[in-house]
Amino acid sequence: MKQEIEIEFKNLLTTEEYNFLLNALPFPKEGKEQINHYFETESFDLKSCHSALRIREKEGKFYLTLKEPYESGLLETHDSLTKNEVSQWIAGAIIPKPNTLNRLKHLNINPTELQYFGSLTTIRRQYERNGFIFVLDKSMYNGCTDYELEIEAPSYSTGKTLFLNLLEQYKIKQKTTPNKIERFFNSK
Repeated sequence: MKQEIEIEFKNLLTTEEYNFLLNALPFPKEGKEQINHYFETESFDLKSCHSALRIREKEGKFYLTLKEPYESGLLETHDSLTKNEVSQWIAGAIIPKPNTLNRLKHLNINPTELQYFGSLTTIRRQYERNGFIFVLDKSMYNGCTDYELEIEAPSYSTGKTLFLNLLEQYKIKQKTTPNKIERFFNSK
């Protein structure tokens, strides 16, 4: 089964903070576009389980990902999709895929109850250093635009230390930062 544990630290940024970090750190000048298509049941069963389901479209490839809470991070379960399958999912013809179907069953969620709620487009810039992935995102959804710094880390303790030191170094106030799917649904 294609799964991974993701340990990440996030902070929403102002436009000024985003532009400052874009120049202060070695982010590429050009970002890469990715589109997240979000799915949920009418009664928000995934949210009740603190989970989320999306299809990510990136560089012509499509991935279905279920995110679930797991210890100090998130358990991500993935399946690949074809462009045709993505179109069917968006149109309401849910095609169960083996890895995510297994985890949805574990959460007692019936895939036939899933509905498409919309998309969020992100322009992502990232680089890697010493096992950490530094990410700078500009996201657009439902008439909103926001900016976010994200650090993916190999462990919670090293990630937290690096994240807090980076915010302090660049005098950026730590903010409560809901994940993208929460921000998407809160904007509707």
